[in-house]
Amino acid sequence: MTADTPWQGDACSLVEAFRTGDRSPREELDATLASIDASELNAFSYLDPEAAKACAADADVTLPFGGVPMGIKEQDAVAGWPDTHASVALADQVALEDSVTVARLREAGAVHVGLTTASEFGGVNVSRSKLNGVTRNPWETEHTAGGSSAGAAAAVAGGLVTIGSGGDGGGSIRIPAAFCGLPGLKATYGRYPNGPVVGSLTAVLGCLSRSVRDIARWLDVCNGHHITDPYSLPRVTGWEDGLAADLDALRGKRVAIAPDLGNAVVHSALEARVREHATALASDAGLEIVDLPVKLPQLAVEWALSGLSTILMELGDRYPECEPDLTFEIAFGLKMAHEMYGLESRARVERSRRDLNKAMAEIFEGVDFVIASTNPDVAFTADGVMPLEVEGRETHIGNHGALTIPSNIYGNPAVSIPVGTVDGLPVGMQILAAHHREADLLDLAWICERERPWPLVATGSPQ
Repeated sequence: MTADTPWQGDACSLVEAFRTGDRSPREELDATLASIDASELNAFSYLDPEAAKACAADADVTLPFGGVPMGIKEQDAVAGWPDTHASVALADQVALEDSVTVARLREAGAVHVGLTTASEFGGVNVSRSKLNGVTRNPWETEHTAGGSSAGAAAAVAGGLVTIGSGGDGGGSIRIPAAFCGLPGLKATYGRYPNGPVVGSLTAVLGCLSRSVRDIARWLDVCNGHHITDPYSLPRVTGWEDGLAADLDALRGKRVAIAPDLGNAVVHSALEARVREHATALASDAGLEIVDLPVKLPQLAVEWALSGLSTILMELGDRYPECEPDLTFEIAFGLKMAHEMYGLESRARVERSRRDLNKAMAEIFEGVDFVIASTNPDVAFTADGVMPLEVEGRETHIGNHGALTIPSNIYGNPAVSIPVGTVDGLPVGMQILAAHHREADLLDLAWICERERPWPLVATGSPQ
């Protein structure tokens, strides 16, 4: 690994290299900027090299992320940077202040390089937008990096940066993590504050990283209540120090293996891969496999309809005149919502939410964990729309979020873990747990990482 190539390990090991003097923050930043410039992944929508160079020059490498070049998802706010939500309609907006997460990362020594691409308003599981074009999967550039945290996943898996911020309102960390061969945690709702502006009540912030310990360090830096987010949880410390410290505590815990969660159509080879790795993990961790029927209600459409109101709020009086500037999925969704969404449909959404919460609660009364697939299929084509079939079997419009959305609505944590490839593309296994059990999920992910390690960067990325 040469100084003119970005660090191909995880963020924690990069900080260690800074501290030993084997690498300097300025060397790493120069290599990062050069690689971003040469990359065909289209993972970044905005760069601020001068500010990053000034930050790297003064980096305090004793801090948790001291000197680490970092991508910030373009749905997050960095003072003075574009605040477009990946939408042409908001292309002239500039953020007036840092988000709470961005500010906490600054305090932890991170070097903010630029904004990573996302799907428009973070509302679709694709890696393209009219504003930024197509972001490509570093494993196979004709395929999607997933959404909405597309650029972060592509940049981290593609060897450009070791870590980047993400957000998960319906799977937007877990989906691209699985498509790009990375681990990805959706924490308990409220674990990270959404301030200074609180948007969707299903969205949880987080990161795209190469290792489980990087996720734990991110938790240490970014979690904790903030006064601007009344739903944020009290601060919890010791995530990295506690990682894998008491694996015996997992023994005897119960797990159900349900690759499709009873509501999705899943690729047969992917289902087999999930069952294989779930069984191996149960053996490694001493979990008891329980034959518990899992049948969650399908409510991706209801979730989407509810979320569109936030998009309409962001657009303000620009809509409907801006409709031609919107991506097809967002324009279609807003039109459909205007025609379908009213008091009766809102009542159906609320009924569906209650049914889902009850079903999830009943599951976690019977088991400690549920293991499912993260996505129903391998990554689809980057340029096209989401397919409505799996292996020739017709699916419903919400199939691509059916496995991830339940944890956003219920608010429980879930982690996606790389489990190899299908048809040459990475796939992920998802573990769901009850509220506030992130530490257990990180321990299980750490066991997977130890026993069946995944490549830290995609095959073909810079070495």
